[in-house]
Amino acid sequence: MSNEYGQALSGSVADFRNAEGVDLLDRWMSHYDWWERRSEYGVDPYSKYTLGRITTVTQAHSRKGRVIGSGRSINFASQDYLSLAGHPAVCEAAKNAIDNYGVHSAGSAALMGQTLMTEVLEKRIAEKLKLNDCTVFPTGWGAAYGTIRALVSQKDHVVMDIISHASLIEGARAATKNVHFFPNNNTDHLERKLKRIRSDDPSCGILVVTEGLFSMDSTTPDIEKFQELAHFYDATLFLDVAHDFGSMGSSGGGSLEIQDMLGKVDIVMGSFSKSFASNGGFVATNHPSLKLALRYNSGPLTFTNALSPVQAACVIASLDIIQSSEGAIRREKLMSNSISLRDRLSSRGFKVLGKPSAIVPVVLGPVDEARIITREILNSGFLVNLVEYPAVSRNSARWRLQVMADHDSSQINDLVDATSKIKDSISVFSSDTFSLVDVTSLGR
Repeated sequence: MSNEYGQALSGSVADFRNAEGVDLLDRWMSHYDWWERRSEYGVDPYSKYTLGRITTVTQAHSRKGRVIGSGRSINFASQDYLSLAGHPAVCEAAKNAIDNYGVHSAGSAALMGQTLMTEVLEKRIAEKLKLNDCTVFPTGWGAAYGTIRALVSQKDHVVMDIISHASLIEGARAATKNVHFFPNNNTDHLERKLKRIRSDDPSCGILVVTEGLFSMDSTTPDIEKFQELAHFYDATLFLDVAHDFGSMGSSGGGSLEIQDMLGKVDIVMGSFSKSFASNGGFVATNHPSLKLALRYNSGPLTFTNALSPVQAACVIASLDIIQSSEGAIRREKLMSNSISLRDRLSSRGFKVLGKPSAIVPVVLGPVDEARIITREILNSGFLVNLVEYPAVSRNSARWRLQVMADHDSSQINDLVDATSKIKDSISVFSSDTFSLVDVTSLGR
């Protein structure tokens, strides 16, 4: 194929971040052109949008408005782990909240944006985590970024996992130049860094950052060990439970519950967008100072509108389900689906990372081949998310398949069969030359 096609299969968004030029908008034209070229050849799988409810089968369009697949596709791309986004009880809670409170918080939490629903939600989340207090943010990103930015000063240090979420990394880098990374879940490396920092500066603050479930690799840390190391070196542990809270653990307490660490971690931050059918985030702790520190000193909370009463009602209704026998059944079904998908992909020779969870990371390898495979699976009627560099390391482009409780075995089997067929049909000769069984399926 032509070099033009090859350009659509190479490069990353990182290539355009240091563009120069007098006009700040014109700087991004090469970035725009690159995305247009990818779209032209059907290898832009991003910015998809749905035309109906989030379910295991839905209709979606590409960024350009093209129908994906034949109209209705099997959905492994949405973050609705327990299939609660369209649950009747959650939808009814939203309607009741509209009737009682309207649709808008109409203010920041620091002024008068809090509603009774948000106050109830904060108490419920704190109780669930066995912590004394909880502060709700309008987004999970804001909770992560804003908390680190508020707590850490320029002279302090942040020590964090190398594959931490972007919101955590950006919060740390905005707060201090003293940001240190350790390999994923490696407590030996963490301890060496803590020992050196504390030896060099006995008076600085140190924030240790990790996650209950890493979304790109589906791995979990030894939380107790992390907390012990943090306390030994007079540091504070910050644990992001966005992906495991609600969807894992016998009662939905996530990795904290599985490892018997509920109520024992310095700061627990999370998001409602994965298992609680709503935008929003939270930060919980036993320390009495944190709520007011965040409310008046965290930009993403202080200077933006609070979570709407409708969103708060959806989260509360989801939490009710999560803590019920139905929630236990949904988590069991979710885990069964995850194990089945992982096992079937592995048996076909695919590299599947991590441990069973709602996230099934499938490494596809070089980005050029990954883009072609993703194009073909979308055209075959399956919705997936491709993750490329710089979100993951070079030559380890992957799908982050997102499993739901409502997926059934036939949908899982169909995805694996289709993926295997596409993988077998593609032969890579060079970075810009591909031989496909049917090149006419470009989906232009």
